[in-house]
Amino acid sequence: MLAFRSFRVLCLFAGLALADSAAWAESPANGAEDGPMAATLAGEYALQAGKLDEAARWYLDAAKAADGDADLAERAARIALLAKDDVRARMALSLWRARAEVSPAMRGAEASLALRRKDEGAARRELKALLREPGDADADDAGWRYALAALDVGSGDPRLTGRMLAYLVDSGAIPEALIPWLAFGEFAQQLQRKDLTEKIVAQVIRRFPKEPAAGLLQVSQLRDAGKSDQARQVLGELEIIAESRPELSLSIAREYSALGDHAKAASVLARGPQNDRIYSIRAAFLAQAEDKQGIGQLYDELKRDSSSPDPTRRLMLGQIAEYIERHAEALDWYAGVPGGPQRWQARLRSAPVLHKLKRPSEAYAQLRELQSDATVDDETRRDAYLLEAELRKDDKDPAAELDAYARGLAAFPDEPELLYGRALMWERRDDIPRAEADLRKILVADADDVNALNALGYTLADRTDRYQEALELIARAIAAEPDNAAIIDSYGWVLYRLGRNREALVELRRAFTKQKDAEIAAHLAEVLWMLGNKDEARKYFDESRKLDPENRSLKRALEKTGVLLPPAIKGKDKGPESE
Repeated sequence: MLAFRSFRVLCLFAGLALADSAAWAESPANGAEDGPMAATLAGEYALQAGKLDEAARWYLDAAKAADGDADLAERAARIALLAKDDVRARMALSLWRARAEVSPAMRGAEASLALRRKDEGAARRELKALLREPGDADADDAGWRYALAALDVGSGDPRLTGRMLAYLVDSGAIPEALIPWLAFGEFAQQLQRKDLTEKIVAQVIRRFPKEPAAGLLQVSQLRDAGKSDQARQVLGELEIIAESRPELSLSIAREYSALGDHAKAASVLARGPQNDRIYSIRAAFLAQAEDKQGIGQLYDELKRDSSSPDPTRRLMLGQIAEYIERHAEALDWYAGVPGGPQRWQARLRSAPVLHKLKRPSEAYAQLRELQSDATVDDETRRDAYLLEAELRKDDKDPAAELDAYARGLAAFPDEPELLYGRALMWERRDDIPRAEADLRKILVADADDVNALNALGYTLADRTDRYQEALELIARAIAAEPDNAAIIDSYGWVLYRLGRNREALVELRRAFTKQKDAEIAAHLAEVLWMLGNKDEARKYFDESRKLDPENRSLKRALEKTGVLLPPAIKGKDKGPESE
């Protein structure tokens, strides 16, 4: 909110007069005695330094000193929840309740705290009250959205969260509207609670029998339950509806693709109205199916209908020709893109095509032309350096890869994307000091760059023993984006490296609920193994392998734990839906 934006501006200028903001945050002064402004500044400094526990303390002091300020009490409660300081969260919530009328935001915070404290009675009361909130059930500020957010906070304990969700379904608390029912159904799927998902889907079908979205949720549930034939039957019924409602075709196609039938997905889209977006999605599905014959037919269809194609169509034809390895034709299409942003993309794409044709000198010359062409926009020129570095990496030419980054940074000093790419290169080469230096350069220019904070914190946690420093960096990132699965994973990983295994498990479960990712699954599996939950650990090791068998974190975790997985079944579709 605006009030806290102004606090950040004050912090920026006040910082010029302070030698060390972290020292200010650690000052023993009593914030309540010095007034709310001093305590708020100290709290903000602590927050920016990644010291969440100190930020919670200072903000509570500020809220106490600012008599009647409900916004500050709310801020104190949220920071305490983020810091997992249940005592201060409860005190801040008490101040918030005393200073403002009960709101969905307040009830959501109360429910989150109750779930964290495993107070099931209080959690039920607050969640049910949220779901009874009057107003538009589809609105952005509807009570059910706060209830769902609170359940998400508790998803690190899937059994508790599952019990709460089952209670809400069984008690008839979910609003009588399609969108909340769909959202709770998707959340049950994320929790991997097939029984609850099935129950919710049955309710959705009964309540909204004519809604295609209900059928799509049912398809997703059947797929997760391994009932592919039944899922296809429902999709067949939806295809009939799509004949009069072509906007459904893309959703139906995506479900076929999730079932592993990418060719069928492409054929569903082929029946409706066509435009460049649909053509490109059809090509993507056919590529996933590794159906080069089908892509070739699509390519020929596009060529027939493109006597004088526009730049977007020419670019797409070049990309399709590139995929089906008609490299000479791809170069012709790219060369024929007349101008505009598509022209720069076409020139960029020409370089990897030339590289595949074993014409590397021409590829690099093309990129050098882009890099030095003053008429080209800065983003494309920067991307030309990034692409050159990538191609040099493929050539296994580390000196040339480094030179590409060096020239790029000479042209665009301290450009974040180039620094980030070079940092990943250093990390890949096990040169952690240089990786750290590049990530810190990004943070010098933008102290709040979430990607750099997370990358640096994770690198220090994963590749060094500087765990406390890593924790503070990741805490700054999670304060900015508390629902980002990658950052939650980093947070869980640094807690594990600090020996706080059970806390780590909560965070890693929550991260995997949000994003089915091989690295998160490998981290979760390793922590479970170390806690003695070996059967569940093997499940997540296997899940990680399905998602990405070459994942570096998976390989390191298997080596560390000594786990031997059974041979993968050849031809089995990779991904969680293949279970």
